[in-house]
Amino acid sequence: MGKIINPVLPGYHPDPSILRVGDDYYIAVSTFEWFPGVQIYHSKDMVNWRLLTYPLTRESQLNMIGNIDSGGVWAPCLSYSDGIFYLIYTDVKSRMGAFKDTHNYLVTAENIEGPWSEPVYLNSSGFDPSLFHEDDGSKWLLNMIWDHRKGTNSFAGIAIQEFSVEEKKLVGPVKNIFKGSSLGLTEAPHIYKRNGYYYLITAEGGTWYTHAATVARSKSLFGAYEIDPTNPVLTSDQDDRSELQKAGHGSLVETQNGEWYMAHLVGRPVVDNKCILGRETAIQKCYWTEDDWLRVEGGPHPQMEVEAPDLPAHPWEPESNYDDFSETSLKKYWNSLRRTFSEDWISLSERPGYLRLKGGESMQSTHHQSLLARRLESFSADVETEVEYNPEHFQQMAGLMVYYDTDDYVYLRVTDHEEHGKCIGIIETKHGKYDELLEKDIALTAPSTKLKANIENQYLQFSFADGNGPFQEIGPKIDISHLSDDDADYIRFTGTFVGIAAQDLSGQKHHADFNYFNYR
Repeated sequence: MGKIINPVLPGYHPDPSILRVGDDYYIAVSTFEWFPGVQIYHSKDMVNWRLLTYPLTRESQLNMIGNIDSGGVWAPCLSYSDGIFYLIYTDVKSRMGAFKDTHNYLVTAENIEGPWSEPVYLNSSGFDPSLFHEDDGSKWLLNMIWDHRKGTNSFAGIAIQEFSVEEKKLVGPVKNIFKGSSLGLTEAPHIYKRNGYYYLITAEGGTWYTHAATVARSKSLFGAYEIDPTNPVLTSDQDDRSELQKAGHGSLVETQNGEWYMAHLVGRPVVDNKCILGRETAIQKCYWTEDDWLRVEGGPHPQMEVEAPDLPAHPWEPESNYDDFSETSLKKYWNSLRRTFSEDWISLSERPGYLRLKGGESMQSTHHQSLLARRLESFSADVETEVEYNPEHFQQMAGLMVYYDTDDYVYLRVTDHEEHGKCIGIIETKHGKYDELLEKDIALTAPSTKLKANIENQYLQFSFADGNGPFQEIGPKIDISHLSDDDADYIRFTGTFVGIAAQDLSGQKHHADFNYFNYR
């Protein structure tokens, strides 16, 4: 029997929704302000996973221009019924303070790889929506209810309302079916039906080190729900911070052979409880007790190695981590901030063999940044690129970025200086405070510049080469532990990306051409 090695989706892959259709397994994860929206991974054996598709590829499905950091797509839910895939997701427009503007939508497709429909608006009463398909064909939307009022429980319970496929809208009364357990912060509802019970799986305890997956059950879809007396069924062992932390936000799948597994969120702290890779996805094996309660094999704490299901091994050919930009479309792992891939800012055709980025807004913009990036998926990585760039003004810059959000990033960038011309230096923004890490930028003479980032745990060392010259280190070894959910004064939810960027603060869209990008 093989082993599932956790996390199965390393790097920023939070809030997994797992689904089996026939012999195929899918996991949908949150993408927040990154575009395209919602990543769907595919497996045949639950051991080997590949990035298959993104359902939300059009601005008409997901318009995130101006969305706040850690806004956008929260907690998608993927389901299947009568030959149709259903995807429910939230587009979060505001989240700080008393109020949250959380708009919930539905898209559908006959094929998991699309095309996916235009969205149907559902409601805005809370986040973490999911869809339950009843045996009689009726469909029911669940979501947590957000209560902004002073002196109340903000996580006010789990709402249920019927969804009419014919009318493409919610119909009938809304009922609060579960107020949560003593752990509090009740969210992420999923309902499963088994042996005459409806099982309500929720996330509780908050999506940090006290996170948990909890279970309640009822003979009626509408409750009352009996709380599992041994809750939580899954939570991290906070006495052992070396292993998987933040375990919670679970969803269930049954294999063809009747085995049960839970996909769930985890985090791996690299230093001082800071998870620079963001929240990741792991899988645990489960079983049912004689009195019909769900249990995680080996106890309620997540395990790094888990017995795989009794299925034939099915590895995938991995997508190359070296991109020479010779293809006519981007590799699947590339993402942009908030906006669609369009020729007005990114092009593979204007200079074949290169990726052209046209200078966009500043790194603190939540509107039109020209940043193309991919997830950091390991604690040790080398990233390298080469850029041909001829800036004409200090407001123009391009280069290699290690990015968390508009408040926290590190940027090895080429720019222009009035006195010594084309030059290279390092920008760091930490907790929103801007800094330049060299006393004086270094002059460049060649048309192209090679840029490199070496990441080892929480430390980053940049290097560069002027044209065909040798690589040389530039700047200090930088502590990048601030590129994490856990280092800010407020809650945030994404993870570290590495990528290439271009800015033109004069608005002229001065372009930079990137020859390759290599992630090792």
